[in-house]
Amino acid sequence: MTHEHTHEYRHEYDERSGFAADVPELDVTGIAEPGAVTIVVPTFNESANVRRLLKLITESVPARLPCEVVFVDDSTDDTPQVIAEAAQDCPFPVTVLHREEPVGGLGGAVVEGMKTAGSEWIVVMDGDCQHPPSLVPELVATGQRANAGLVVASRYIDGGSRAGLADSYRIAVSRGATWLTKALFPRRLRGISDPMSGFFAVRRGDLTAEALKPLGYKILLELAVRSRPRAVAEVPFVFQERYAGESKSTAREGLRFLRHLAGLRTSSPLARLVGFGLIGASGFVPNLAGLWALTLLGLHYVPAEILANQLGVAWNFLLIEQLLFRDRRAHRRWWDRLGRFALLANADLVLRIPLIALLVHRFGMGAVPATALALVMTFVLRFAGTEALVYLPRRRNRARLPQGEPCEQTS
Repeated sequence: MTHEHTHEYRHEYDERSGFAADVPELDVTGIAEPGAVTIVVPTFNESANVRRLLKLITESVPARLPCEVVFVDDSTDDTPQVIAEAAQDCPFPVTVLHREEPVGGLGGAVVEGMKTAGSEWIVVMDGDCQHPPSLVPELVATGQRANAGLVVASRYIDGGSRAGLADSYRIAVSRGATWLTKALFPRRLRGISDPMSGFFAVRRGDLTAEALKPLGYKILLELAVRSRPRAVAEVPFVFQERYAGESKSTAREGLRFLRHLAGLRTSSPLARLVGFGLIGASGFVPNLAGLWALTLLGLHYVPAEILANQLGVAWNFLLIEQLLFRDRRAHRRWWDRLGRFALLANADLVLRIPLIALLVHRFGMGAVPATALALVMTFVLRFAGTEALVYLPRRRNRARLPQGEPCEQTS
């Protein structure tokens, strides 16, 4: 990482910003320097926006709320250099952390910035100027007043708006993602109307950064589900239009978001068991279809089941890798995981064949329903074996972190 520092003077409050009447006075005594608030900004090729963003922060954050700004940068352009140049005109400390290995995407960048914060309050915002820095004092003031650990800037409460979303398609996607996350996590997201917001303040004492396992850009969702603070408050905000450049929201990011949702929802052993069962049930389709086709061609059901089982193995392994144990894939190489998974699945087959034979010859069942019943009966054993022998980290690798992808700013 490279670190760029600027001088440490404090900006005097600009009366033209209009916050004197709107924002309660803050008690910042006793808060350790270098500031009362650390603003963490993850960036990925935002060189056209960061100068404007620093200017807005300078104009918006009053002297009674001293701040520092930490950019965590995964850019492939000249964004770090532009930040360093613009920081020369800022009356507060500005730091650039450029990551050569962008682990965890944009969410990983935010966590990296949180770990370096020197203030009681951490405000997270995007670098494209769609999150108004003028709201930073109100986020902190609301947290102080409500004794909250997390304050979310929401587009979906009175006074908020998603006006800056480019078109009806992005509005529909944003609304759909919000509905889906709240449906999947009704308890954890209680009191959070906008879990897709990338603009929020969190009290450092309520944050357990080590518990976070971000994938992609929805770090608030990750924080709320894995490390929810004791109390949550919200303030309305109007989502602005992007100042420059283009949104990095893509179909690929959408898929990463869905994988992240699946990983969060299956983080508990019981949820993983249910997820494993659903994936296994979906594997019935290729398994039984293959068995039906092979027996129709005249093959005996025993070798037909051995061959058809490999279709189910491949199908299940693909879904389990992507949806259930994605955060544990770094513990072993892919061919090691595949080999272990296939070995378990086929060992399970060895156990199932006598059971299938019993059901066929003793109870007169057909090959297909007998196979389906045997799959259900051995399900729990397959789940325990998969978790313990394929995805449980080896002792010497427990500190190893999964490798991520470059952070991509989306809104």
